[in-house]
Amino acid sequence: MIRHGLFIGKFYPPHIGHHSAIRAAAAQCDRLTVLAMAAAVETVPLADRMAWLTAEHRHEPNVLVAGIHCDAPVDITERTVWAAQVAAMRAGLRAAGAPTEVDAVFCGDDYGPALAQWFGAANVPIVRTDVNATSIRHDLAGHWDWLAPHTRAGMTTRVVIVGAESTGTTTISTRLAQHYRRIWPTTRWVSEYGREYTAEKWRRHPGVPITEIPWSTDDFDHVAAEQSRREEAAAASGSPVLICDTDAFATGIWERRYLGEQARTDQHWTDVAPRGVYLLTDHVDVPWQDDGMREGELAVRAAMTNWFADALTAAGHSWVLLTGTVEQRISLATRTIDQLLTLRSTFGQPLSGPGFGRTPCR
Repeated sequence: MIRHGLFIGKFYPPHIGHHSAIRAAAAQCDRLTVLAMAAAVETVPLADRMAWLTAEHRHEPNVLVAGIHCDAPVDITERTVWAAQVAAMRAGLRAAGAPTEVDAVFCGDDYGPALAQWFGAANVPIVRTDVNATSIRHDLAGHWDWLAPHTRAGMTTRVVIVGAESTGTTTISTRLAQHYRRIWPTTRWVSEYGREYTAEKWRRHPGVPITEIPWSTDDFDHVAAEQSRREEAAAASGSPVLICDTDAFATGIWERRYLGEQARTDQHWTDVAPRGVYLLTDHVDVPWQDDGMREGELAVRAAMTNWFADALTAAGHSWVLLTGTVEQRISLATRTIDQLLTLRSTFGQPLSGPGFGRTPCR
């Protein structure tokens, strides 16, 4: 049994081939350190790669994920470059609290024996497969299935539709989900849990008008937590785009709507996962439709539109106001989302150098 193994890579991004190789290496070691190395030219943050790797291997207690930034040039023929790269690797081990003595280096590239020699360790070759990060970077959507659930959740472009009562959030969000399902059948749509919760709460108060149902901060804590749980589950199992009819951030606005001065300004659950964009449905020129569970008025809708705009702006979120007819709103929404999808599927070119198409850190 190997006491301490080292598995080094860019993980740009992590994929199922990486995870399989890590598990195979971990089975041979008492301890395995997975060291992710990132360069400034790369567009997936090191913190994200480490988080995705940690989440995927959280049930393997002998696996430790570490990370280091390294912008040394790439040239496996140059000793000074090797010295710079390996110094960064050793620093990454120390920072993570991993053993500095390495007994085996797991590597699937030709430079593996040389890398192992720098550590005074055995070289354990890894069998490479057709699953590789280069192909993913060239066509993210086409290789989406190569990503593990946590990486999918992190790389999904999350689109959240928000707005006041009877402004078409459900209509717009379902139409958008249908549109993107024609491209990616696995595109998920997350419904508004607060509506389900309201219906159930109303059933528990028979004979009480919906406008008189009591609400508390506990109600909104529950709604926000369940809304986020459903969103995360959908993000991990869907396509490159996720469509949400509201989210936990919006729940904070609804708490203000129902609790007034008793609403909190520091709801911890409003700190949501990164969004591609919020689409805010304007109340202007949208007829009020009472479906039996609504209790707002035009003046309230107008106020809430401003609340959403101000809160999103204060929190630093990107948002786009949807106005006009339903078709005009859908058109603006898809144009906005398509731009974001193009951006999210474009990766910075990783470092390369003489005689070698990959970095010494795989």
